[in-house]
Amino acid sequence: GLNFLLRTLAWQTLLEKNGVINGVLSALHLPPQGLINTPGAIILGMVYNFLPFMVLPIYNVLSKIDDNVINAAQDLGANFFQILFRILLPLSIPGIVSGITMVFVPALTTFVISNLLGGSKILLIGNVIEQEFTKGSNWNLGSGLSLVMMIFILISMALIAKYDKNGEGTAF
Repeated sequence: GLNFLLRTLAWQTLLEKNGVINGVLSALHLPPQGLINTPGAIILGMVYNFLPFMVLPIYNVLSKIDDNVINAAQDLGANFFQILFRILLPLSIPGIVSGITMVFVPALTTFVISNLLGGSKILLIGNVIEQEFTKGSNWNLGSGLSLVMMIFILISMALIAKYDKNGEGTAF
């Protein structure tokens, strides 16, 4: 809620034309950079806001793996990459799927990040739906797009139910 908005506004303050980053660059006698209102600014804001929702479920699954599993693999001659790709990655799939879904839903519906960091120039589906209700006054199209988005969300929840039957990837 509010934390999310404050983090996004903080990035806006850092990236804007007379922001902190360009202030540091000008103090170092370097040319200012056009950082705000770019796709990179939106990606930065989304990664910064949604990364914890990806890391927590994966950490939760990995922390439950018994150390003896890794010790046994090492005793049987597995190197680091074999342990990573044949043991840790397959055992962390529930956390990965849960993390993808936990990031997918808010990333699909967000319009605040692209409004603040993208200057409303770069449109995500959340922006299009918001504009249909506010600026366009086309509630029918906005509702239709919302239903399409809801179907995508339901499909992602069905995938979680399929791949994470025991709730292993849940972050909390």
